[in-house]
Amino acid sequence: MFYGEYQHSVDAKGRAIIPSKFREGLGERFILTKGLDNCLFAYSLEEWGNLEAKLKSLPFTDKDVRAFVRFFFAGAAEVEVDKQGRILIPQNLREYAGLEKDVYIIGVSTRVEVWDKSKWESYSGDENMSAESIAEKMAMLGI
Repeated sequence: MFYGEYQHSVDAKGRAIIPSKFREGLGERFILTKGLDNCLFAYSLEEWGNLEAKLKSLPFTDKDVRAFVRFFFAGAAEVEVDKQGRILIPQNLREYAGLEKDVYIIGVSTRVEVWDKSKWESYSGDENMSAESIAEKMAMLGI
């Protein structure tokens, strides 16, 4: 289970430190891919396998399913944590998420997300993220 948010930076070579609490759950190698909301999603190899199995069970004859699977898998890369606790974020993923310098690395249950600092601050400060709004939506879902 991943939770919390941490501020880090991406160096000139495209490397970022992964918080030690997240490294424990992600492992020495994990999958980094394009996420929703213009951030990156990181999954342990085990969780990636679970997600892959779920996506394989969807009907590939559905155009939206094919589009989502292409988006998700074509953007995926296996990354490895170095001795300093850093990963090299591939250029295409840095460009997709707009990662230049400062980033937030956040835990979201079964995955970790990597956000450009300004995008995360804008998103998390948005009225859609207000506690009242979220509580109302969760109540509608029975939570």
